[in-house]
Amino acid sequence: MACRGGSGPINEDNARFLLLALFIIIYLLCGAAVFSALEQPKEREAKERWEQRFEHFSQKYNLSKKDLNNFLRNYEEANVAGIRVDTIRPRWDFTGAFYFVGTVVSTIGFGMTTPATIGGKVFLMFYGLLGCAATILFFNLFLERVITVIAVVLKSCHKHRHKKAALASNGQRVSEGNRAGGNGGERGEDLAGWKPSVYCVMFILGMAAIVVSCSASLMYSAAEGWDYLDSLYFCFVAFSTIGFGDMVSSQRAVYEGHATVAYRLGNFFFILTGVCCIYSLFNVISIVIKQVLNWLLRRLDAPCRCCFPRRGHHPHRHPRRNVVAPGHLHARRDPSIETDALNESETDNGRRMSGEMISMKDFLAANKVNLAIMQKQLSEMAIGHPRQSSSNSRQNGFSGGVGALGIMNNRLAETSTDR
Repeated sequence: MACRGGSGPINEDNARFLLLALFIIIYLLCGAAVFSALEQPKEREAKERWEQRFEHFSQKYNLSKKDLNNFLRNYEEANVAGIRVDTIRPRWDFTGAFYFVGTVVSTIGFGMTTPATIGGKVFLMFYGLLGCAATILFFNLFLERVITVIAVVLKSCHKHRHKKAALASNGQRVSEGNRAGGNGGERGEDLAGWKPSVYCVMFILGMAAIVVSCSASLMYSAAEGWDYLDSLYFCFVAFSTIGFGDMVSSQRAVYEGHATVAYRLGNFFFILTGVCCIYSLFNVISIVIKQVLNWLLRRLDAPCRCCFPRRGHHPHRHPRRNVVAPGHLHARRDPSIETDALNESETDNGRRMSGEMISMKDFLAANKVNLAIMQKQLSEMAIGHPRQSSSNSRQNGFSGGVGALGIMNNRLAETSTDR
């Protein structure tokens, strides 16, 4: 998959995409097998129990199965409209509607409340389009600020450890003048090029998500009467915006023994914080997944170098930047006005590579570049001229993207290459 014998190397983005698609398919098949083995016996048991109860009820009250089925269908229609056996809060008063729109724009979509009128369904299409886009942007901006805070903290810790190591190596505390003239320059350069490790950021975000989920589970267990494990399950389903709807918080009209208003505010706070933490964690985990894919591509590329030696290599021909090719072909190209800055950023001294995050300034600047690239591609497609790949492209080796996709593409470009 990493190479094609006669037609040259396959594009690295396409190879990574195919490898990821294969991984997802295998992951889905494995997940289906596990859930089928775990849940299918329970489903059969519930179905048999329901058939027995249905038969017993129809015989006890002398009802025909047809009439009883019609009554159950009527209840299902009422259930969709929000009618339940137990007393619950109104679905479409202002507070209930606010809860509903929150699940819409956050893409959680529990499903316990859905619009029943034509006007409501049409309005939802336009309302969700803008609301979901704005919320995704909010999550991205939240991620930027979280990473900025983490970077500041980790850099302070790194500076402290570096200072202690320097003092230990010298055997004694040096003066301010000696540090400025001697080791200070090297230490300053080291700290200037330092960026936080992806794995440290992933660990911190993971711990934050665990703390928020465990704290929220304590509240839900006390207020809703759920088991603690069920509360943890609900937190993951809600915070990851899966939103099955089998368990939904804050649905009772009044919570006995609890301050109802305080609980609803706490529910809102935990869902908002949890979604932001899990979204940020998912983004960082995707970086690690891409690093694994790049490692697999390099392993798959190694046999191809032995099986397909280079043919017709021209000394001045530059390979496509974004291909799976032998390592010596990735040597730095001749500097030019357009590519000198980009090539300089690719050297080991220009930036930290795998396992480290891009700075916020480069993070935002690269996203603007992606927008311009996409606009150029759309313009070329509109006039009927296909986009020509160029070795001078400033895409940083990855496909373009806008918004969340563009942000992730550029961040992954900073972390997908070996140190």
